[in-house]
Amino acid sequence: ALIAFASVWVAGATDRNIVDCGARSDGTKCTTAFASAVDACAKSGGGRVIVPSGTWYTGPVHLKSNVELHLEEGAVVLFSDDPKDCLPVVPSSWEGLECLNLSPLVYANGCTNVAITGKGTLRAKMDFWRRLMDERTTDIQGARALLYKWGSEDYPVEKRDIVKAHPAVLRPQLIQFNRCRGVRMEGVRVEDSPFWTIHLLLCDGVTIRGIDVCAHGFNNDGVDIEMTQNVLIEDSTFDQGDDGIVFKAGRNRDGWRLGRPTKNVEVRNCRIKRADSLAGIGSELSGGVENVYVHDCTVDYAARLFFVKTNHRRGGHVRNVRVENIVTRPIARLFVLNADVLYQWREMPDYETRLTEIDGLTLRNITCERVDYTGFDIVGDPRLPPTNITLEDIHIGSATGQVSRIANVGILRQNGITCGKREDR
Repeated sequence: ALIAFASVWVAGATDRNIVDCGARSDGTKCTTAFASAVDACAKSGGGRVIVPSGTWYTGPVHLKSNVELHLEEGAVVLFSDDPKDCLPVVPSSWEGLECLNLSPLVYANGCTNVAITGKGTLRAKMDFWRRLMDERTTDIQGARALLYKWGSEDYPVEKRDIVKAHPAVLRPQLIQFNRCRGVRMEGVRVEDSPFWTIHLLLCDGVTIRGIDVCAHGFNNDGVDIEMTQNVLIEDSTFDQGDDGIVFKAGRNRDGWRLGRPTKNVEVRNCRIKRADSLAGIGSELSGGVENVYVHDCTVDYAARLFFVKTNHRRGGHVRNVRVENIVTRPIARLFVLNADVLYQWREMPDYETRLTEIDGLTLRNITCERVDYTGFDIVGDPRLPPTNITLEDIHIGSATGQVSRIANVGILRQNGITCGKREDR
């Protein structure tokens, strides 16, 4: 079995209440108070920033090493939706490409031993961000094209200020831990997000336990694990507008340059209320994804239980991924592998072709109430077919579409697959 590495938290000597730093729960912006509390804890060697009961309106909160943001029961941190509050730009990435962008609403960069805990809520004000989710009303494709050109031509990352270079607004993540070691999230509720909800970028040693995430907007994945290693996610609930838990590793040349796979990740005892998938891999996987174990979870509804997506530009690899012991209610598809997923990037040119090696995917001991479209929709690239795929002990109550559509696959093992009832649509 995969051994997940949990972060170890050592409490500091200082508790600093944001009220003592000037915060007011009357709609006044508390950005300065949060920053003062974080600085005080950091300067004393570490400690907790205490957020008491009440609603606290603020711009982005930037954490530092050895600082724990602790939300007491009844506390709501409400983040501004004014992009000016997210300036100056910070090192980040957007859909797998490194850049300088608007600050995530909770941000930690290069920190060691950092945490978000408690029984309170982190919530994004969404009025402005929600308008940007309709991409037909923005020039976001132009910004994507510029990022894609920068990445494809190895343009220096420190010069990739997308806010200065393009008028479109690239929505920031709600929470981003960037190049951090020893990360913990425990107990908190997370509501709404401009973009990806929780983004783990180039981190090592992450524990996420007992959180409750609800974000129904466009691109609102629950947790995006990107080029991050030694992760445990357990006992948590996800209700998402996009995928639940996603494994990523950078886009194209950026992923190859950084050369850091996402690996050694365990997800257990989680519930998906609604999402596009329980577990998604890609499509940004150029650094590779390996040693992933998702098990003993329940799904109320998902478009796909397990989704692996790549294309001819990605390169990278996917190795040793197991999804086991899952109970799901009606679902659109159980397992999808698609080697030709380009989404909005399809109109952009090919700079080079690198195929993705996919070797060792297991879906085992799955109980599914009903499949509405296709049980197993596995279509690889004939130039480098995925191989060593195991489908075992999978029990489908009823199916209203195809049980399987499989093409361009190497070694495929199927055993103990049953379907109780076939229904016409």
